[in-house]
Amino acid sequence: MKAIQISEPSVMKVIDIAEPKMGDDEVLLKMKYVGFCGSDLNTFRGGNPMVKMPVVPGHEVGAEIVSVGKNVPEGLKPGMTVTVNPYTNCGKCASCRNGRVNACEHNETLGVQRWGAMCEYIALPWEKVIPAGLLTPRTCALIEPMSVGFHAVSRAQVTDIDVVLVIGCGMVGMGAVVRSVQRGATVVAADIDDEKLALAKEMGASYTINTMTEDVHARLREMTSGFGPDVVIEAVGSTPTYQMAVDEVAFTGRVICIGYAKSEVSFQTKYFVQKELDIRGSRNAQPSDFRAVIHYLERGTCPVDRLISKEVKPEDAETAMNQWAENPGKVFRILVDFQ
Repeated sequence: MKAIQISEPSVMKVIDIAEPKMGDDEVLLKMKYVGFCGSDLNTFRGGNPMVKMPVVPGHEVGAEIVSVGKNVPEGLKPGMTVTVNPYTNCGKCASCRNGRVNACEHNETLGVQRWGAMCEYIALPWEKVIPAGLLTPRTCALIEPMSVGFHAVSRAQVTDIDVVLVIGCGMVGMGAVVRSVQRGATVVAADIDDEKLALAKEMGASYTINTMTEDVHARLREMTSGFGPDVVIEAVGSTPTYQMAVDEVAFTGRVICIGYAKSEVSFQTKYFVQKELDIRGSRNAQPSDFRAVIHYLERGTCPVDRLISKEVKPEDAETAMNQWAENPGKVFRILVDFQ
């Protein structure tokens, strides 16, 4: 069957691999659409320290069930449209023992530590297959990245009295914007791209800040009567945005870190103590976050078409990735069409 492989930095090609064999506890899926995410871009550019090359990337899935093993529950049937929980959990580490399986110490994400979903068929344990109701496979490819943003909002314990600053308005950041709005918070979206900021406003943000052209500190003080935001969600992964999060959050506020910084970050640690901050990591997503995103998308209010920057066939994936690498700030999601 056809698959996309990244064999080394800047080298992506279509290869032929064997079709998977389905076990008794597994579900065989036909890929319809698979999204390229930021980690795939980092892999392609040679900047993903967690990846094991060569690798078949991809973990943002819209698929159809082809067949099910004999031990699979009746709720999963051939013909159903589904998405995938792409993470593993060992069941034995501290995270798993505490019920936070999304942060498993030994997690292996599809397309990163193990071969992913950029292929025609994949067989997965039935527990990792999530029915998507009436959503189209194309829309399903947006569920996983948005669920990561939803999970960050849960980690932040956002309520309707909070002002939430979301730094970075890519797909994950948009998920954080949407979920914060759903919880009744006042949301401030920050990014360097005005088009993304306009879309964040459309998706419910009350205010936007272009961090390249505006005085972030002054704007936030103006918006919050001098207090600063109660919650800052960092969804970029860079030194300046990490520092911004700690500098701008209100006293006794919560800082939620999603993005992986590519280098060491220096902080004025006095703010940790003086502000009595809660600084929390947010990794991947829980099954409940996937369900919440599906519920949101089923309402039909999400501007799905504007979140999909490009759709390509497998043979054109390398060209699309090169174009993304040249101008990363202008892309939400690239979907590969395996139909």
